[in-house]
Amino acid sequence: MRDDPSVVDLVTRARDGEKSAWDELVERYAPLVYSVCRRYRLTQPDIDDVGQSVWLRLVEHLPGLREPAALPGWIATTTQRECFRLIRSTSRVEPVDLAESADVPEPAIAEEEVLRHERRRILRAAFAELSRKCQVLLALLMQDPPAPYDEIGRTLRLPIGSIGPNRARCLTRLRQTPALAVLVADGPDEPTRR
Repeated sequence: MRDDPSVVDLVTRARDGEKSAWDELVERYAPLVYSVCRRYRLTQPDIDDVGQSVWLRLVEHLPGLREPAALPGWIATTTQRECFRLIRSTSRVEPVDLAESADVPEPAIAEEEVLRHERRRILRAAFAELSRKCQVLLALLMQDPPAPYDEIGRTLRLPIGSIGPNRARCLTRLRQTPALAVLVADGPDEPTRR
């Protein structure tokens, strides 16, 4: 994931002034900025301020970014720094896990956040490759609480006894999608190997 050629391509095109590449960078990494901000329990206006600061800093630093593939880490780290700057300047909000994260170096937190974001992005891409019927079935089974089988059967016009086998087939298809196959082939990430 660190050497994602699509990231390198987007950064290169954005450096060259291509607006669509810049828009795609913002769309792709806005959820990462948001998730880092939510860890610090910032209000929505504060999250918006931090986001604006992050994107402004990216505009300033994009031409000098030496490793385009490292952009997700740069965004996560910059977002954390902007959150800390906001917290210090307002003294209104404290980080969520201040005691727990005191012994974790900042780059490790940023790396975990980037990996989590990339895994979610890959899973969403793989999910989008499934048939509509599989998407609905898996969504109904994964909602909290899961939909009852009789409701799933009515919604999808399936006998209750075929829901489990259909779920198994849909999960197999999900695992075999090109997007998810890359993630599965890479194996567990370093932070989860403890």
